[in-house]
Amino acid sequence: MCGLGAILDPAGAARPDAAQRMVEALRHRGPDGDAVRRIGPVTLAHTRLAIIDVAGGDQPLVSEDGQTTLIANGEIYNHRALRSGLEQRGHRFATGSDCEAILHAYEEHGTDCVRKLNGIFAFALWDDSRKRLVAARDEFGVKPLYWCSDGRRVAVASEIGALLRAGLATAELDRTALDHYLACRFVPAPRTLFEGIHKLPAASTLIAEPGAGARVETWREPPGEPHRDLTEHDLADLLAERFTDAVERQMMSDVPYG
Repeated sequence: MCGLGAILDPAGAARPDAAQRMVEALRHRGPDGDAVRRIGPVTLAHTRLAIIDVAGGDQPLVSEDGQTTLIANGEIYNHRALRSGLEQRGHRFATGSDCEAILHAYEEHGTDCVRKLNGIFAFALWDDSRKRLVAARDEFGVKPLYWCSDGRRVAVASEIGALLRAGLATAELDRTALDHYLACRFVPAPRTLFEGIHKLPAASTLIAEPGAGARVETWREPPGEPHRDLTEHDLADLLAERFTDAVERQMMSDVPYG
């Protein structure tokens, strides 16, 4: 896992060391490297756990024209197929990182890039040409992402603790969320136990622009048609095939895995 944080702060209202404090709060998620990058009104912070392209995959990752800057946490299982198609479209990859596929897929497809990704991920990127911060979370919500806004700035992070430590939110109890927790034994998205701190739901994208606040959109697809023409034996074979394919996809790594 890696840790990420982003602060869209056009007025410069955040404390000067906010991004570095995010890095300190997220260090346990990524002991192999860290970075803070300021681009106009946005600051990106990242801590890296190196799995793919250990030597060359440091983040942030920047597009060929310098207009898009990405930080991500996750694994993109179909990154090789995506890379091949994107290279045929003229994109030039600078690393062997699977996360770089997100960057070029965004260049090609905009926010619909999430529909091209097979994997587990949370990411934030700054699109300098459109002047917007884009953050997204995978379909099953495997990778965490939280956000908050006080009307002047918008911030996202892999953990609530990073938002609190950076002084971007306060530790006030959300009593409705507490009711949910006591009734359901968890807090359904988008609430958290902290007032004003939101959980980005699975299969959702957050888009924030200076002076326009933030909006959250879902990209979840409805269920497909039932397999009425398949027997139980056919369905069992199909499940076994897809299960094997999924396991094989998740065994890619440049370091030992269990």
